[in-house]
Order: sequence, then structure tokens, then C-alpha cells
Amino acid sequence: MHTIKPLKICLLGYRSNPYSGGQGIYMRYLSEALVEAGHSVDVISGPPYPDLDPRVKLITLPSLDLYAQEDHISAFRFRMLLSFTDSFEYFSTFTGGFPEPYTFGRRLVRHFKINQPDYDIIHDNQSLCYGVLKLQKMGYPVLTTIHHPITSDLAIALSQTNTWGMRLLIKRWHSFLRMQKKVVPQLKHLVTVSRAAQQDIAAAFGVAREAIDIVHNGIDTALFRPLDGVERKPFTIMTTASADAPLKGINYLLEAIAITKTSFPEIELCLIGSLKPDGESNQLIKNLKLDDHIHIHSQITTDHMVRLYAEATIVVVPSIYEGFGLPAAEAMACGLPVISTDGGALPEVVGDCGVIVPTRNKEAIATAIIDLLNSPEKRASLGLMARRRIQEQFSWARAASALAQLYKTIPGDRTHVT
Repeated sequence: MHTIKPLKICLLGYRSNPYSGGQGIYMRYLSEALVEAGHSVDVISGPPYPDLDPRVKLITLPSLDLYAQEDHISAFRFRMLLSFTDSFEYFSTFTGGFPEPYTFGRRLVRHFKINQPDYDIIHDNQSLCYGVLKLQKMGYPVLTTIHHPITSDLAIALSQTNTWGMRLLIKRWHSFLRMQKKVVPQLKHLVTVSRAAQQDIAAAFGVAREAIDIVHNGIDTALFRPLDGVERKPFTIMTTASADAPLKGINYLLEAIAITKTSFPEIELCLIGSLKPDGESNQLIKNLKLDDHIHIHSQITTDHMVRLYAEATIVVVPSIYEGFGLPAAEAMACGLPVISTDGGALPEVVGDCGVIVPTRNKEAIATAIIDLLNSPEKRASLGLMARRRIQEQFSWARAASALAQLYKTIPGDRTHVT
């Protein structure tokens, strides 16, 4: 009988927020599934740090974490001038840039040079920085996950504004893309989470599509599940907005809720995430007179989120683009009928177990909501089909197994470490 040789794995994340965005979720569940499979896993992360299984070792690489500060200017300390990395991070953030992937890479290389750790594989979670490329050149075996090309975020953000000042700020914040476009074509081993993302990454970075492997994300179906004894609120629509950004399409959903309200005055939207107080979405809520119909839940636990899913009637994913679509998959695992746009990989995840509508189409979203609110049998049928699909096709154990097979194909050559 053949036994699988355990691997010593290092997962990298420049930031791994456990409550917002998919990167912290990816780190948490992938690392847990890998240790469940018998491997040894270290996670090296900048702040915010992930919430990890106790068997996974967290190695922190503190940044200045300036975006967590209310005021970037007052966060300045003279000691920052003693470090090029800290100085670069401060002044880049001060001028509207997003330097964290770059500065994480510098701190990462320093950590490896000082500690000389020995890993069978280093798996980078989309930092796409010069530092990861340096580790590859040092002879470490490196695999990089790209969830989706941020070029999509930039294009969508620019398409949503005609103000030259705002366009300048958007381009400045996305200036790290110059680094990514230099780094990605030089990385020898790439993996992504969907066929749609594979195609878009190949086009965005000029790499061959067949050079990018695909391993779907998983969903914790023991955690994301239907709850017995929780009463559904019959007119509650739920959505998840990991970021108050045009990419997530929240404004189209808000406009759809305003349309639906004429047929169902009792309708409520449960929004998981946060909206900028002075942002476009909050202004739209006021203009559409939806204040009494929107309930926002920020920084909640996963258990609380699962309960909100159990109380909801329908989940809507209005994203213009998703490299995978965790919110859709989590809702499906909870046995909910999902209305999803056809943005990016969402149809790949939802399949025929939900209602697919075009992106940027408030009327199509509203029509789908009204149809499902009028069709309890259809809602029940889609919910059952949705959970079965996630259980059968999207598990973290399956993802970890596929990635472990990939890890074993990536050789390292530490003989020329510099």
C-alpha cells in the first residue's frame, strides 16, 4: 500500500482579512484542508491576519497597515524613515497608492534570507510581487494562485466615472498592476480557480492559457448548511459585498430592489459588508428612499452569516465580475435559491442550479426576484439542487488534493540561493 509523503508547505498572503474578501477565506480553508490531508503548513501573512486552524503555524510580517488608520498623515512616525520599505509604504499610501503587495515582497525576501526556511513548496496567494519572483530565482519551488486579474477591477472602476480627478486616483491606486504585469509572465507555475479566470488571466498578462492550471475553490459544507428551526423571513433578499466597489454591482441590486418594492412593499435587503458613508451606494439608497428596506451587517462571524442565510428567502449576487464567486457558492451550500449575474466565473459555479441574469441589468434582477418570490416551489427546488451541486463538486478536500498533486510536480533548486 502506497502512503502519501507529507509535504512541508508555505502559504503566502500579503493581507488575509478573515472577515472581508476571499483571500483570508482561501488561506484559512486551504491550509486547514492541507493539514487534514497530513501535510505541514506555515502561513506567512501581512495584516490583517487570517483566522487559522491551530495546527497551522502563522508567521506574521507586520506592515504599517495604513489603510486601517483613520488618518494616513497622522500615522507618520520618524522611525519610518530608517527603513526604505516603511518609507515607501507610507509615502505611496499618502499619495493614493496601494503598496502592500510590493512591500510584503521586500519583507518576505528579508525573512527568507535571515531564516533560510526549508519548504517543499511556497504557494503564493496573489501577491504577484517582485519578492515572490526573487524566491523563485533563489531556487525555491513556487506556485502562485491568481484568483482573477485586477486589470478587470481597474477597467470596471474607470468605466463608472467620468471625473478626471477620480480617474487619476483610481489609476494611482492600481499602480501596483505595473509590477504584476512584469512578474506574472516570469512565474513558472500558475494556478487559478475557474475557466473564466484562466482565460482572463492569459489575456491580461500575456501568458499561454494552457500554462495556467485550474483548481476550483472549496466550500465548508459542514459550516455553510441549512439550519433547522430558523424561520425564513418571506421577503428578505440577501447579498454579500466584500468591497464597496463598482465591481460588485451593488448599485444595480439597489435599483432592482426599488423596482421590486412596487410589487412587494415588504421587501428587505440584508447586506453583508460595509458601505462607505459618503459613497455612491449610500447616496443611491437615500435617493431611492430605501433606508427602511436595507439592513447592513458588518464584521460578523461566520456563524452569524449562516443564520442570516437561513433567515433569507433569496440570495442575489449582482457582481459585474467574479474570478470564482464565493458568496454564490456559500449561499448555495446553505440551500438557498441564487440569482446571479453572468459575470466572470459565476455561471461556472452556479450551473443550472440558480437563475442567471446579465450583468449591469437592474430590470433583469428585479424580474428574477419577483418571479422567485411568486414561486415557492421553484425556490425550494433550486435550493435543494444548489446544495447538492456544492457538496458534489466544490469541497476543500478536493481542492487540497488537487493542489498537493500540483505541488509535487514543481521542483526546487536551492543550490544557487543568493
